[in-house]
Amino acid sequence: MVLAEDSVILRDGMAELLEARGCRVVATAGTATELLAAVSRHRPDVAVVDVRMPPTHTDEGIRAAVEIRSTVPGVGVLVFSQHIETAWASRLLAGGATGVGYLLKERVARTSEFMDALGRVAAGGTALDPEVVDRLVHGGRGGRVETLTPREREVLELMAQGRSNRSIAERLVVSERAVEKHVAAVFTKFGLPATEVDNRRVKAVLAYLSETGG
Repeated sequence: MVLAEDSVILRDGMAELLEARGCRVVATAGTATELLAAVSRHRPDVAVVDVRMPPTHTDEGIRAAVEIRSTVPGVGVLVFSQHIETAWASRLLAGGATGVGYLLKERVARTSEFMDALGRVAAGGTALDPEVVDRLVHGGRGGRVETLTPREREVLELMAQGRSNRSIAERLVVSERAVEKHVAAVFTKFGLPATEVDNRRVKAVLAYLSETGG
């Protein structure tokens, strides 16, 4: 993996922690330019990126993350920051809801949570903080999402966080079969028929985020 964080202390501490947990940190970066160069050189499984990096400390990091998604699609991108940039988060997800994550530093309570999210993103999955999803939901426009029942929408929000049907069932305290029915209803309302090659779960999340991301 490649780790991009402008704080030297935090960057070195995270690199040491990740190495101790079995990750191979092939490069670290303190600027967006260094990040892009490192990803181009090493082609890692995943890049962990802060939103705000030098020189202006506004959105250089997430801009670089969007560029990575566009130019090196095989690299997973996990944005790990104190800040939510809604417009850029939408762009980050516009290229597909696979191999992408957005977590807030202050809301990751345990290292195991971060490692789980990192593993999902590296494997092509999704890891979105509920607060990020909520910001995308309430900052956008309607559409097919407005046709969903409150429970279907709740299930879809949890899908957008990268949760499996079993995990959703445990979170909502319902049966896995009930979740499957809600997911099927979402697919139907979003006009996503079953095919051999299409991942309807990913398409539903993308439709959801495109309609609610502003």
